[in-house]
Amino acid sequence: MSKLISMSEAVSIGLHGMVLLAKQGGKGSINVQDIASATQSSRHHVAKIMQRLAKEGFLLSQRGPTGGFILNKKPSAITLLDIWEAIEGKLVINSCPLDKDKKICSFGNCIMDTIALRISGQFKEYLQNTTLASFLKNAD
Repeated sequence: MSKLISMSEAVSIGLHGMVLLAKQGGKGSINVQDIASATQSSRHHVAKIMQRLAKEGFLLSQRGPTGGFILNKKPSAITLLDIWEAIEGKLVINSCPLDKDKKICSFGNCIMDTIALRISGQFKEYLQNTTLASFLKNAD
């Protein structure tokens, strides 16, 4: 089955893990196993993604049997785009779904018109305007 918009498993783990941490509300840490269970992901993959987010300054990592991760910033200061780009790199908006240059396209005008550009722009805007606080009952 094809998808119009897709995201990597790494981004999905990062986004969901960060929302879980935001919902924790400073009431302690969440460990890799808890995030792996909640996201139905490999413990090893979760650890790798969360360490990357810690390296980018979004999380603090605590070692040991009672260790885990806590947010290093307020949920209102972290956008979904911040998380996406920390994991995947800069999100680029391109007008061609096939990443072709207009000069190379043999049709002159894209047969998809500007729909790819509009959808990509709206998707990026959503990520940019949505913070972790959006998923909390009492946003800070």
